[in-house]
This record gives sequence, structure tokens and C-alpha cells, in this order.
Amino acid sequence: MSELTPALLWLIPGAPLIASLFIALFGKVLLRGRSHIPCVAALAVSTIVAVFLNVMFLASPGSLKPDSTLLSMTEVVAQHDGDAGSTHQGDAHAVAKPQLAAPGFEWSITDNLAVRVDVQVDAMTALMLLTVTFVSFLVSIYASGYMHGDPGYPRFFAAFALFVFSMSMLVLAKNYLTLFMFWEAVGLCSYLLIGFWFQRPNAAAAARKAFVVNRVGDFGFIMGIFLIWKTFGTVDFAEVFAKIPGVAEKDPSVITTICLLLFVGAMGKSAQFPLHVWLPDAMEGPTPVSALIHAATMVTAGVYLVARSTPLFMYAPTAQMVVSGIGATTALLAALTALTQYDLKRVLAYSTVSQLGFMFMALGAAGVSEKLAAFAVTAAMFHLFTHAFFKALLFLGAGSVMHAMGDVIDMRRFSGLRHVMPHTRITFLIGSLALAGCPLLAGFWSKDEILVALFEGTRAGGHETFFTVILAVAVVTAFLTAFYTFRAYNMTFLGEERFPEEAHHPHESPPVMTGPLYVLAAFSVLIGLLLGPTGVYAHALGQSPVLEHGDHPHSWMLMGLSCVIFASAFGLARWMYVVAPGVPLQLESKLRPLHRLSLGKFFLDELFTYLIIKPVKIVALLCTLFDKYLIDGLLDLIGSIPATLGRLVRPIQNGFVLNYAWVMLLGFVVFLIQMLRAWAG
Repeated sequence: MSELTPALLWLIPGAPLIASLFIALFGKVLLRGRSHIPCVAALAVSTIVAVFLNVMFLASPGSLKPDSTLLSMTEVVAQHDGDAGSTHQGDAHAVAKPQLAAPGFEWSITDNLAVRVDVQVDAMTALMLLTVTFVSFLVSIYASGYMHGDPGYPRFFAAFALFVFSMSMLVLAKNYLTLFMFWEAVGLCSYLLIGFWFQRPNAAAAARKAFVVNRVGDFGFIMGIFLIWKTFGTVDFAEVFAKIPGVAEKDPSVITTICLLLFVGAMGKSAQFPLHVWLPDAMEGPTPVSALIHAATMVTAGVYLVARSTPLFMYAPTAQMVVSGIGATTALLAALTALTQYDLKRVLAYSTVSQLGFMFMALGAAGVSEKLAAFAVTAAMFHLFTHAFFKALLFLGAGSVMHAMGDVIDMRRFSGLRHVMPHTRITFLIGSLALAGCPLLAGFWSKDEILVALFEGTRAGGHETFFTVILAVAVVTAFLTAFYTFRAYNMTFLGEERFPEEAHHPHESPPVMTGPLYVLAAFSVLIGLLLGPTGVYAHALGQSPVLEHGDHPHSWMLMGLSCVIFASAFGLARWMYVVAPGVPLQLESKLRPLHRLSLGKFFLDELFTYLIIKPVKIVALLCTLFDKYLIDGLLDLIGSIPATLGRLVRPIQNGFVLNYAWVMLLGFVVFLIQMLRAWAG
């Protein structure tokens, strides 16, 4: 089996790629309404292999062959601290970690740069693959019911499978350049799926917006890769990480620059301020696409990039503070925006932006101390893992509501759906409880780990004040998250029963859609209990769980604080939207400027329009005028000279022999005159 395992690695991305090609070629003419079958089957195969890999890492991590090495977070910090006074930093080397690798092919780019497109799996990769494949598998089953009857049914599942292939290859990449190649493939697939209903102007505009905004981040990412190549002479993870101490001793600023450029790429993909504006508009795509992007694929790529690059960030404390600062700003801004949104999917979209900010807050705290490094990164990845399940659950639940309400998603137009949609209601409630941080559910454990990491940041590392502010933002954001989550739940499922005109026959979704909801709901409850208190997730990542709950009194203190935050936010939301439903309107009238600011998404789109888009359009117009009237005019003038000269002699060439004879005679006379003048001289 050990010889077979590396070959299985290619099956994880290979199965959805084959399915995508098969559906693209035969879906329209052969499969039609059964086009989901190859996609679902392929994702089932990928999920089984991913589960097998995780079992291997959990059961016997020492038995895996360390074909190529990565640095663990604790090892990096140990090197960083131990080499501080050493004159041999360049001799630092990576300690072998359990890892599987499968060879691919060599990609020669220039004479000086050739990379291998191989795949490799360590514990972090294995857990990411499980997240991507399993959640995508459930979403694909749901999508077979949600998209039933759509004329683009085969096209949807071809793009869906291609999306999962691209994300799997991104996670499996062995070097930065391969990661970037599939980073761009993920962006392409998101463009195709967000704009799936391209005949709708809003969907087409949202796809373009996502594509353009991500190009801004991707420019920073590729510049970071160029600088890595120039600095280290390689883009391979293991080789780069092994050379970090020597480079940091000679020029620490270059490490900081590399990290900031990589983070710009992460800001685009993971929708961090100010590049977060594309993600809420991406709701114009089909709801399964929203679940796929927000839970399992695209937005997790930026978090994974920073987590994977932690050995670099450990030598760039300034960059790590930027990561935490941007994460905190994004988390709070998105939470404040979600408070007043009426589109159910947009509330969940801003929630995703905010939760991603939580993950980056933790990643930025990793450089505070050796003790905290492994724990902070593990906390961020644990929250990514749990978030995938309950956020997919919430988006698919919102899609179920849309399915019943005739595609209406404005919460002001319906309410009291608890009796009409009992299955959607109970699963949506479980997802809401997990997102809000209800004790014992998945989100409670992972969010609490982040709070513990941030609290540790307030006690050491020389940036106590900075992380005190970050921790305060995290606490406030946690309260806002619980409040707006149950605001959405209460407005949708509680209160008086009302349906929009478009909902001709309100009904519960079919089993093919509610089945995945129950599976995701079960995981939203169980994964926190199974992994959170035990430290299994930390052990699975190969990190030392140095700050497990119970090790320090403040862990229990923060758990108690989390319970208070959840209970108070839950109670306030119930009072405002169930017990006293007139209160929100009163607050809206009294706090109209603040309400308008939040409802208008802080007018960032308008701000970017006036500060960036319109100036760029003006410059483009000036360039067009310059090209059309100056450059083209000058070229046209030069080109007209031969034509003008031709028009001057054109009357001579009129076809009359007599005129030609007169010209010949005139020429002969001129010739004679010249000859006589020559003889006379």
C-alpha cells in the first residue's frame, strides 16, 4: 500500500479533471440532465482518498516517508531564536516532517528557472484536501437538485469539477510557481461560475468585478514570487524555507517585502480590506457556487498561502502585524456592514469576509513568541476547517429558501418559514449556532482558539498594546457576528408567516437538497467536540499543541467570555426581531446616518469608483483621444503626402493621345533649350 499511496495523490485532482473534460465533451449531447453524475462520482473518489490520507497521518505519521521536507512552525521559531547570535545561520536546515510526494513533470520556463510540477502532502495539506473534497462533494449533490432544469446544466458541472481540480492542485503544489498557476486557474473558474447566468447584467458585472479585483492581488503575488526567485534562487517551498535564516541575516528587509507581496495576493483571494468588495457581489452566481467559493475553495486559498508561508513570516514581524491589522479591520468592517443587510446571501457573504479576518488575525499573532507560533497557525487553520462546514450549510440553507421563495432572497419580503420549511429551518439554526459561537458547537472551539492566541499576543513579543487592540476588535466582532446571524435567522424563520408573490407554492426542498444540509449540520456539531478540546487537530498538523485549553487559567476565562458574548447577542437579536419587532425601525430612524453608512457598505464601491475607476476612465479617454487625433492624425498626414502628389499629376494621365504628344513636345523643347544653353556656355 505504501508504494501505491503516492500514485493515489494524483487521483485527488485527477478524478475531477477527468470528470470536467468528460462533461464538457459529452454533457450537452449525451448526459444532459445526468451531467452531475461524473462530477459527484469523481468528488466521491477524491474524498475517499483524502480521508485515507488523513487516517494515515493520524494513525502512524512516523511511517510516512519524508521525501522532501518542510519546516514546522515550532522548528522555524526554534531556528529563528537559536540562530539569533550564531555566525552560521546560513547552515540552518529543515527538519524532516512526515510527507508523501508523487512525481509529475518538469516545467522549463527559462534557462535559469525550471520547476517540477509534482504533488506533495503533509498534514496541513491532507486536512485542506479533506475540507475541499468533502464539502465540494456535498455541494455537488445539493447542486444536482438546485440546478435541475437549467439549460446550462452540463456547463455548470463541467466548471464545478474544474474548480475543485484547480483548488486541489493549488493545495498539493510543491512550489510557489505551481501554486500560482493553479491560483489563477481557481480565479478563472470563479469567473465562469459567478457569471454562470451571463445573460443577467448583474451576474456578468459581478464576474468581471471579481476577476479584476483579484488581478490586483495577483500582481502582488507574482511580484513576490519573482523576488523569492531572485533572493533564494528557487521557488521550491523546502529549499526556500531552508535558506531563510542566512538571507534574513544579510538583508531582513527583503523577507519583509516578500511577505507583504504574498499577503497582497492573499488579500485578493481571501477578500480582505480593501480588496474585499468583490466577494459580496459574487452572490449573483448560483447558490451552490456561493457555498463552494465561501466554504471550500477560493477564499480559503489566501489563508492557506499565508499559513504555508509561515516560515517566511516568522522572520518578518512587521509583515505579521500588517496581517493581523488588516484581518482585524476587515473582520470589524464586514461585521458592521452585515448588521443592516436585507439580502440573506449578502449577510452570509459579509460573514465570510469577517471570519476570514479572524483567521488572519491569528496568523499575524504567530510571530509573537516560540510558544505561540504553532498554536496561532493551528488555530487559524482549525477555524478554516470548521468554518467550511457551517458556512456551506448556511449558504445551502439560503439556497433552499430561495428555491421555495421563487428566487426571492430579500428578508423583508418573507418571514415565518419554520412551518413550511422545517428541515431547512433546523439545519439553518444549527449552522447559525455554530457561526455565532454557541458553546460546544464547531465555531465555538475554533473561534475560542483564536481568542486565546490573540490573548497570548497581549502578554509577550513587544507588541502588547497592538494585540490588545486586535483582541478587543475580535471580541466586539464576535458579538456582532452572533447578533447579525440570529437577526437573519429570526427574520427568515420566525415571526408572522409571509411569502412573496413569486412563491406560488412554498414548500420544503427535495431530499437531494436537504440531505447534504443534515450531513453538514452533523459535522457542524461534532467536529468541534471531537477535535477542539482534545488537541487532535494540532497533533494532526504535526504541531505541538502548547496552549491547549486548561493549560492556563485564561483559556477558561476566554471560554466564559465567549459564552457571555453568544448569550447576550442571541438575547438581543431575539428581543429586537421577535419580541419587539418595532425596535429596529425606531433605531433606524434615530441612527439614520449610521444605518445608511452600514446599509451602503460604507460606500466603498462608490469611493473606489470616484478615486480609482473614474480617474482611470478619464486617463483612458485622454489616451484614446491622443492616439486617435494626434498619433493617428500624424500618421494619416504622412500617408496622405503620396496621395496628394499623385493627385497633382493625375490630370496628365487622362488617356488622350493628343495631350501626351503635347507633353512630349514640351519636354523636347525644354530639352533643346537646355542643350543650347549648354553649348552657348
